[in-house]
Amino acid sequence: MSKTTTDPRIERILFSQEQLEKRIKELSSWVNETYKNSKDLIVVGLLKGCLPFYAQLIKNVNVDLITDFMIASSYDGKNKSSGNVKIILDLVTNIENKDVLIVEDIVDTGRTISKTVSILKSRNPKSLKVLTLLNKPSNRVVEFEPDNFGFLVGKDDFVVGFGFDDEEKLRQLPYIGIIKS
Repeated sequence: MSKTTTDPRIERILFSQEQLEKRIKELSSWVNETYKNSKDLIVVGLLKGCLPFYAQLIKNVNVDLITDFMIASSYDGKNKSSGNVKIILDLVTNIENKDVLIVEDIVDTGRTISKTVSILKSRNPKSLKVLTLLNKPSNRVVEFEPDNFGFLVGKDDFVVGFGFDDEEKLRQLPYIGIIKS
């Protein structure tokens, strides 16, 4: 059991480092089972928020994979979605006829992930799935369900830590917490 000091800006810890590690290991097993017969798996991380989740996830994936990243955003550094999705950084890898797994930090309104999925589907992958650490269906404005997720979060939970930020800060925390108002 690690001794993590809680940042004073955190009201409460929602998911501890231990809870995150345990669940992400389970999600790695899901990836291994889902893609056990894949010859061409590309794991696409949506930056920046997915980075700790992505790194933890692939440590326990034993299927050969290619890593790639995109930056797609509707937040512009604020804590509310602007509604406009921009692709800031695109893939390097050709995904045609390949299995693609998008790794996302959170599916919230659904705008960013829907737009990203639409763009990637137009490139004719063999398969395309979405794995997100947090799922917040209560905030959806676009109909979307990920193929798998780590944890459900509530409508009013503004989370930070483990890749989640408040104006680009607090991403480095080893847990996910609710920020003080």
